[in-house]
Amino acid sequence: MPVATPAAVRKQIKSGNVDPVYLLLGEDDVEKSALAAEFADLVDEGLRAFNVERMSGGEMTTGERLADGVAALVSAARTLPMMVPRRIVTVTQAESILAPKRESEAATRALDDLEALLKSPEPLTTIVFVAGAVDKRGRMYKLLARRATVVECGAIEDQTDAERWIQNRVKAAGSEIEPAAARRLAEHVGADVRRLRGNVDRLLLYAMGQPRIGVDDVRELLGPEALKDDWAMTGAIEAGDGGEAVRQLALMLDTGAPPEKILGQLGWLVRTKFPIVAPARLPAAVAALFRTDLDLKRSAGEPRILLERLVVELCGRTLRAGGQAGR
Repeated sequence: MPVATPAAVRKQIKSGNVDPVYLLLGEDDVEKSALAAEFADLVDEGLRAFNVERMSGGEMTTGERLADGVAALVSAARTLPMMVPRRIVTVTQAESILAPKRESEAATRALDDLEALLKSPEPLTTIVFVAGAVDKRGRMYKLLARRATVVECGAIEDQTDAERWIQNRVKAAGSEIEPAAARRLAEHVGADVRRLRGNVDRLLLYAMGQPRIGVDDVRELLGPEALKDDWAMTGAIEAGDGGEAVRQLALMLDTGAPPEKILGQLGWLVRTKFPIVAPARLPAAVAALFRTDLDLKRSAGEPRILLERLVVELCGRTLRAGGQAGR
């Protein structure tokens, strides 16, 4: 079966027209957990105790435990729903079931029973496997790839996905964010998962201890809508103002400026201004530029951290104010 997106699966859940077996994969554990939990929406809240079952594959560490676990899974899947159209069975840490670490006669029998279930799933039950890293060469994965709906979690397609991602991430951290605040952050950052994660982490740190994160918190975190002066960072470095230079660097990165472009500006500053305002620091500045350029090309660190370190180094004590940097 084709690979589905979380957004497509959510549409299925909303319509009530879901598939019998799902496999949720990807490195984003928060997204996987949130999507798996949404399957419970198919069952009336008052009847979930009878029709929503959850088990963990992480406990199935031996052949006998695997056999017992698969038997429990088969029994749960074959049980008819009570007073609702469908039962939901969720299996977390499913990689332990799909690819047992120890082969044994009991494990082989368990996999045979699981294969039989997947080849002929119960039409009134939806099984949701939530897995970490899975060997895609394995027997069970190949079977699921043919029989189940495989969902790659972690990709963000549009702003709606980004807003939901932000809300789930904040909820997982034990806090809450207003829908308008999540929307404001999503509008600013876009669908880049890496930038979203960085901004949400900063937001959680900024709002630490607050029961609810609002629009004002997001506005305070993001600062101005856009840079009024693309050369404000180099001007701050030339003036020896490290705090302002780092702040302007953050604004540039948060508004989508490529690290390579920023490094180019810093290179221009060192070549044209340092010989005049800080000649004694020129050799060290050139060495720092070359090191940062190499580290960025080798992915030897987070670009933001590498550039922040370079900016701080360039803001040396002997760097005197020399006026606004030229364009």
